[in-house]
Amino acid sequence: MVSSESLSESAAPPPKKYGVTKPLSLAGPTEADLQRNAELEKFLRESELYESEEETARREEVLRRLDEIVKQWVKQLTRQRGYTDQMVEDANAIIVTFGSYRLGVHGPGADVDTLCVGPSYVNREEDFFILLHDILAEMEEVRELQPVPDAHVPVMKFKFQGISIDLLYASITLLVIPEDLDISDQSILYNVDGPTVRSLNGCRVADQILKLVPNAKHFRTTLRCLKFWAKRRGVYSNVTGFLGGVNWALLVARICQFYPNAIPSMLVSRFFRVYTQWRWPNPVMLCPIEEDELGFLVWDPRKNPKDRTHHMPIITPAYPCMNSSYNVSPSTLRVMMDQFQIGNKICEDVELNKAQWPALFEHYFFFEAYKNYLQVEIVAADNGDLLAWKGWVESRLRQLTLKFSDDALQIERDTNGTLQCHPYPNEFVDMSKPCPHCTFFMGLQRQKGVKVQEGQQFDIRGTVDEFKQDVSMYSYWRLGMDIYVSHVPRREIPAYVFPDGYKRPRQSRNTIQHTPETDAKGCMSSEERRSKRKQETHTVDVQSDKLPKRASISPQDIGSVSPASVSSRSGGSSQIITPEESLQEVKTAGLQNQSSDDKSTEDTGEQKPCISE
Repeated sequence: MVSSESLSESAAPPPKKYGVTKPLSLAGPTEADLQRNAELEKFLRESELYESEEETARREEVLRRLDEIVKQWVKQLTRQRGYTDQMVEDANAIIVTFGSYRLGVHGPGADVDTLCVGPSYVNREEDFFILLHDILAEMEEVRELQPVPDAHVPVMKFKFQGISIDLLYASITLLVIPEDLDISDQSILYNVDGPTVRSLNGCRVADQILKLVPNAKHFRTTLRCLKFWAKRRGVYSNVTGFLGGVNWALLVARICQFYPNAIPSMLVSRFFRVYTQWRWPNPVMLCPIEEDELGFLVWDPRKNPKDRTHHMPIITPAYPCMNSSYNVSPSTLRVMMDQFQIGNKICEDVELNKAQWPALFEHYFFFEAYKNYLQVEIVAADNGDLLAWKGWVESRLRQLTLKFSDDALQIERDTNGTLQCHPYPNEFVDMSKPCPHCTFFMGLQRQKGVKVQEGQQFDIRGTVDEFKQDVSMYSYWRLGMDIYVSHVPRREIPAYVFPDGYKRPRQSRNTIQHTPETDAKGCMSSEERRSKRKQETHTVDVQSDKLPKRASISPQDIGSVSPASVSSRSGGSSQIITPEESLQEVKTAGLQNQSSDDKSTEDTGEQKPCISE
């Protein structure tokens, strides 16, 4: 005879499955977890990660005004093209959001990612990037308008009443756009081009993420926390080869699926526990990859050879499923894995009451981590040109990182495959210079475990010259746009990169001495710069600590260059020979070894990491 208790147990529904595998644990919080969670949320509030009600109202008002503008723009185009009065009356476009704003994790001063969806007869190339651009340019509320039509996802960037806006455009196969358009409906993708699919995908992915997590509130708090951590640790930047907002959202969402009953303090700790053990390039996926008769290319390393080269696949959940982290290189993956290890150790200490949450969010002292750096200075004739020029150069910095990581013959010749590059996503400005400019830095070190011969030098002239050639291909180059690349020893890092109140290391005797002329003008003349370059040798003995004096990186007088000269601009870059990195690294556990049969090229299914709960 079967008892009623056993019948009720057998009739109980199985726990809901989230993602492509079973949860790693169904455990809920303990009293200690609840206490740590309260402390974490208190820290996040004190760190001012939540915007005020006033700023929320301003964003909503800006979105309402933007929606009005695009509606008027489409009606104007409909009238100009001779459509009937009824068509003009019905003509419509809508503004929808995506990214951190749609997910509900944006903070004070954050950009608002927006998408304008318009009818089939309103195109991107002329109607959006020319006509709507001109409308916005004439508005007093609009500042810093920057069209980027040739981006992978074409975008128009600007500030509207002080709120930063990234505006995309999607023309879909409807003559009239309904106000209640369902972006998630797959039919919206019929007969549209690649840029339109990518533009629509931001909204579709955000909606899918919120549908696929067990608890949206816990997901939001955890994601807000991890984004803050990534920015503090210098690994938040898609454009330079790290991870951007959507990448972090997908990683956090997968942790929420692994631990459906966990609260944010537990999820943050499990985040580091899981990803320190993850066997990349096994993909992170929130749901199975969906194939459809629409025929768009989806991420599948079994069919697409290019997908086999991805180092850290994080797959979007909306059709067509794509790898959102294709920018990641071996060098940036190594940096992120090191940071995951550090975060994991701190979280373990927090759980053992050996540390408090603020320890997890300490700033990463990038300029103490390496002995040698690559400095890339970007200059332009005015601030408007600098905005556009900087965006282009920054997008190419990832290619420079890849050149260090690649196995191409050029890199083998330049560094013998032993030099690693760590791009830092933050930009710096020397306020003493009158020329519009900004500077990026990259840390350089020899690959761990690689032995070098006595006196060995790393000559990366070819790599940097290739980078400059890439940058010189900018279609919208204007007089005054220039770059300068140079090797900078740690002891000669310029003072303006250090935050106020930070005591930087004592300057070496070899630190560059500014002449009265360069200090007064802030910009070196062409003749002075050419003379300076001739004096540079940039030859460094690996085993010696004698580093050469760095050439002054001063932008040349605006207007003294031509497009043809871009490929030969160096600022010392073509003579870089970098010494071995001998600085003691932050204590980390390193990457986990992976055998060939683990690789994602064999199976697109996510492999669950071996993690003990």
